[in-house]
Amino acid sequence: MTTNQQADPLIGRLVDGRYRVRARIARGGMATVYVATDLRLERRIALKVMHAHLSDDSAFQSRFIQEARAAARLADPHVVNVFDQGQDGELAYLVMEYLPGITLRELLREQKRLTIPQTITIMDAILAGLSAAHRAGIVHRDVKPENVLLAEDGRIKIGDFGLARATTANTATGQQLLGTIAYLAPELVTRGTADARSDIYALGIMLYEMLVGEQPYKGEQPMQIAFQHATESVPRPSVRNPAVPEQLDELVLWATEKSPDERPDDAQQMLERLRAIERELGVTPTAARATAPQHSHADSGDLTKVMPGTMVIADPTAPVPAEIDNATLLRRRASKRRARGAFLLTLVLLLAVLAGGVGWWFGSGPGSLIAMPGVAGKTYDEAAALLVDAGFVPTQKDEPSVDVEAGAVIETDPEEGARLDKGTTVTVVVSSGPASHDIAPVAGVASDDVRAALQAANLELTDDEEYFGDLDDGKVINVRITPRDGGDAFGCAEGCTVHETDTATIQVSRGAVPDVSDLSVAQATDALTGKGLKVNPDSLYQTSDGIGKDRVIGIADRPTEGAWRPGETVQLIISEGPPLFDVPDVSGKTRDEATRALNDAGFKWSYTSGTGLPDSVWDLFANENTKVESYSPTDAQRKGTTITLTMSFSG
Repeated sequence: MTTNQQADPLIGRLVDGRYRVRARIARGGMATVYVATDLRLERRIALKVMHAHLSDDSAFQSRFIQEARAAARLADPHVVNVFDQGQDGELAYLVMEYLPGITLRELLREQKRLTIPQTITIMDAILAGLSAAHRAGIVHRDVKPENVLLAEDGRIKIGDFGLARATTANTATGQQLLGTIAYLAPELVTRGTADARSDIYALGIMLYEMLVGEQPYKGEQPMQIAFQHATESVPRPSVRNPAVPEQLDELVLWATEKSPDERPDDAQQMLERLRAIERELGVTPTAARATAPQHSHADSGDLTKVMPGTMVIADPTAPVPAEIDNATLLRRRASKRRARGAFLLTLVLLLAVLAGGVGWWFGSGPGSLIAMPGVAGKTYDEAAALLVDAGFVPTQKDEPSVDVEAGAVIETDPEEGARLDKGTTVTVVVSSGPASHDIAPVAGVASDDVRAALQAANLELTDDEEYFGDLDDGKVINVRITPRDGGDAFGCAEGCTVHETDTATIQVSRGAVPDVSDLSVAQATDALTGKGLKVNPDSLYQTSDGIGKDRVIGIADRPTEGAWRPGETVQLIISEGPPLFDVPDVSGKTRDEATRALNDAGFKWSYTSGTGLPDSVWDLFANENTKVESYSPTDAQRKGTTITLTMSFSG
């Protein structure tokens, strides 16, 4: 992780006044490798720095120097070049060729099983580089996929000669037995001796792994794997992968014979057999010869395809060793089984010596580094239990997350797969769920401002809802929040607390519905449709004392409760004029009876008689001497209308 890079004190340091450290590439059991810049030659290099706890050990310093000298003696395009070696205070370092790309281990993790052309291409390059080492009298002693580099420009190189030594000094004590257990030759387990044929055995195991996708021996403890190397025969790869041709089956069996005498003498002999197989199978790596380093023009993205990287091309005239027939192999194996009884007795004694070396390896040496287990998605308690079992010290750190359920682990720092010392403190980042945010009151605020505040809180916004109301056009009436966990929706007009990825709907005012009273029908229709409303062609009609006939009184109430919304249909109410009332029948009534009835009905009155007397004189006569002969008008009239009474004298 980035934090680990920043915490490394060497990042940015100038080593020996010449090498500026840029970033960490990898960490191993003996050393850490950084990418650095050689300021003197202005080039990118790989800087391998011995671990601080080993820097005072003269044996390890000697091995470091030995690696530089061993690799520097190998002028081969398939061997990682070593340019320099030195000491800067407490730092012992090597300066090596920088090859951006991946290791064979990373390719195997990604692709599991390689194709036959891929396998042959990579094995050809490794054998070519190792042949140069064996010709120089150097045994690598740590051949494994982690030490095979697949550069972005197509070059394939073997590196890390940290365990290499001259073949004349081929005895290893328990503590010197540092080679990876999975590729350990039987003689290293039983006798602690190694020569070029020990490298051949490791190559055979690696060839099996490329063809099958896994190692031939498995076990929960290193001792179990070491015992299988010493006592069992490697199976044919075609048992697990039927696509493997018989020639490669036999090559694996030949390279992994228990007795060193029955294996190829060195990498050159195995390379010659491999190139004979290439001709038999018609698989020929297309690359440059080994006379000088070449640069592939293949895209780095092709590393997981059939690799046309820099290779040594087989000479068609080179002699091909005679094939070992199956009958000979069976006779040899029968002979081995007869000798196995004495061998096992020796093995029991020597395993005790191996146990000391393995104990150091996994106790305080490179094997003591532990891979970080993956705990993402587990609860903290579950993750902590796994980390404690693995030898780490967990500590919890809560962080909000919209993707990981609350209470589940998001990640760890250092990250999954990192190799760490026992007792390292590991930060377990646990999801506290979506982060919460306080939203200020929104009623009356401009809709653009409210929308910006909701987006800043990482809410999911739906389409706005528009309503006609008392607020100005564009002002927010309310915001309806629907919780992401499915709880009840709630309003946020007066402010509220929300959680990221809640759903928010903004309710925006479009201003008031237009006032259309006392407008013509056409005028009212234009005003309403201009605000986004529709008008029902079937209008309602009502009488009105204040609005003239055929003028608009207003619009009908909304069918359901709530405010009008744009796009809804309204219905006009049109005036029929003022209401009419029946005139009481007052014919034959006396003056006072008639006027009382008209007054109660809301009408006024006047007199007429045709006698030539003034109309007002009828109020002077005694009521009993008056009589209404007729009245006018007689049909329904507006209240307040004057009714004319035709009067006469009664006997």
